[in-house]
Amino acid sequence: MPRSPRPAPSWALLLRLLALLRPPRLGEACSCAPAHPQQHVCHSALAIRAKISSEKVVPASADPADPQKMIRYEIKQIKMFKGFDKVNDIQYIYTPFDSSLCGVKLEANSQKQYLLTGQILSDGKVFVHLCNYIEPWENLSLLQRESLNHHYHLNCGCQITTCYTVPCTISAPNECLWTDWLLERKLYGYQAQHYVCMKHVDGTCSWYQGRLPLRKEFVDIIQP
Repeated sequence: MPRSPRPAPSWALLLRLLALLRPPRLGEACSCAPAHPQQHVCHSALAIRAKISSEKVVPASADPADPQKMIRYEIKQIKMFKGFDKVNDIQYIYTPFDSSLCGVKLEANSQKQYLLTGQILSDGKVFVHLCNYIEPWENLSLLQRESLNHHYHLNCGCQITTCYTVPCTISAPNECLWTDWLLERKLYGYQAQHYVCMKHVDGTCSWYQGRLPLRKEFVDIIQP
């Protein structure tokens, strides 16, 4: 029998999971697996462009014995790229108060705009942390901004593998190798900013750079 969809976890459960996943030698540090911006969008329930209006520290749960706190950011949503099927206009987002649990610090009451990706919990609240892709909008390249509308979503069938050392080879036809760390010693380098891992009609994937004209298929990509 097919399994029924699992409900999204509560934020209190997410906080406990983040605490359990904290590396033992990095007791006061947040540790995240690297992911290309395309992967972040594909794996997130939500992607929006927004400004932060205010922030407030709130309890993580209704249990008075629970010491955990959250930061509640009031936001002004500018545009939604993903999440239409789950939420409409978003007024608040939540993040752990403790930075060691990957809490995100955002600038409130400023003109700065952000790209925010995150999860939507079972109670409808939007939860974000440092392991999500959260970037000032001004830092995104033109290709990244355009890809948020279509190309990231439509190529989630592609797999992106991070290369740390050589040799680094493709193990599946739908795989793209991400070499920013190998070549530049940083994750969000030129490849993350200017390439999309695109799917062909034969099911293979490869990197595409530059402006891509909108097409009906979106998967029939002709390499330049």
